[in-house]
Amino acid sequence: MELRDLKTLDDFKQVVELERKIWGVDYDDVVCVPILAVTAKRGGVLIGAFDKDRMVGFVYSLPGIKAGKPIQWSHMLGVVDEYRNAGLGRTLKLEQRLRSMEVGCDLVEWTYDPMQAANAHLNFVKLGVVVEEYAINVYGESSSSLHKGTPTDRFIAQWWIREPHVVRRIDSRSVAVVRSHDAADAPLVNVTRPSAKWLACDTFDLDRSERRIWVEIPTGFTAMQAEDPQLALDWRMATRAIFTTYFGRGYRAVDFVLDKTNGRGRYLLAARP
Repeated sequence: MELRDLKTLDDFKQVVELERKIWGVDYDDVVCVPILAVTAKRGGVLIGAFDKDRMVGFVYSLPGIKAGKPIQWSHMLGVVDEYRNAGLGRTLKLEQRLRSMEVGCDLVEWTYDPMQAANAHLNFVKLGVVVEEYAINVYGESSSSLHKGTPTDRFIAQWWIREPHVVRRIDSRSVAVVRSHDAADAPLVNVTRPSAKWLACDTFDLDRSERRIWVEIPTGFTAMQAEDPQLALDWRMATRAIFTTYFGRGYRAVDFVLDKTNGRGRYLLAARP
């Protein structure tokens, strides 16, 4: 597997082809060749992963400014299906981190769907992000066949790429990471139950005040959106209420635990000082 910066028009055309392969031929929000070319020339990060001559993944970020300081806004990370369980997404993100540090950035941000448990596992456990901002329907109705019918609510992940906790996550040889002593005793704010192929969310409590709380989500959300869109919408609205309420009261998401066997994952939210 070769990783390299993408700089030529042929490179950019391959990225566009890969976008359509990954997100579907009916996907209308493709980043086009001219935009890729301009941002690659002026401070963006665009890295491709190649198996021999075939591009099988890429990561793309744009330069930005936040609070007067330069950041990278990571717009896309894409890996073809047959390479998704090989750790290639993490490898691309780590390469993006190095490039971002080279251009003087301390922070890389991106959005992702908080209902995507595998993405949450990558972002929190393997990369060390934190989240304190929830964006409602940020992209409007998605044109991707993978996501139609559900509002595009997103977490905004903050990846403080030089911070010690990020270095610890990256250097960890195991997904088992020591958590705060009170995490084990933290209450679960939503009650779930099995429903056909996935979990359903029955009730949730918006009045907890403990320093740490857990929020549970199901695995398999993409399939749920296609096969049971009403259940997917119910989950979206329940978790929207939970996260916007607790983020608004000063909590932030600091960790994630994935339980594939039981079809669930849990976010750990911590109250900020």
